[in-house]
Amino acid sequence: MRSLRLAWRSPRAGKEDDIRGTQTARTIARAAARVRPAVDIVIASPLWTAQRSVKTLLRRAIGEAASATSTAAVGELAIVLTDDAAIRALNRDWRGKDAATNVLSFPAHEPRGARGIPRLLGDIVIAYETTEREAHAEHKPFAHHLTHLAVHGFLHLAGYDHAADEEAAAMERLETAILARLDVPDPYVARSAI
Repeated sequence: MRSLRLAWRSPRAGKEDDIRGTQTARTIARAAARVRPAVDIVIASPLWTAQRSVKTLLRRAIGEAASATSTAAVGELAIVLTDDAAIRALNRDWRGKDAATNVLSFPAHEPRGARGIPRLLGDIVIAYETTEREAHAEHKPFAHHLTHLAVHGFLHLAGYDHAADEEAAAMERLETAILARLDVPDPYVARSAI
């Protein structure tokens, strides 16, 4: 914040200019925090229709995750809400694992587009049955688990991974911090208690 404040202050500026510059810097910082990536949500399975406000929940989760990372918020992504059969096929075809999973992320790895054109961040795919089964097994609300999966998927689009222990710990800390801002309890504490 200090560098923004100084950028608005001329060498001959008095106290009034300094205050005005600080207020401008705060306005810019608040505006930047409100910018969110565009999220296209595709409901590819009728199982998801029973979940109310799922699109609002997902957009809020992605917005918080984007504001917590250095990811270009002037981007777009798609979230596909599907079922176990579809995600199993994707998992088999793209990862060589012939099993359903809760969430898959497909980063676009696109270079920044032309000025004014949103950058494609990638796709997140979430399976209903696995999400529901895990939430039930872990004694947590479906909405909390779905929020966690959306944040987790977004962090993969933003370049985070959990292949190595150190990466996994850093990603879990970031997920936990984002989820706390969304009033979702730490999913890793809950999991270790079961």
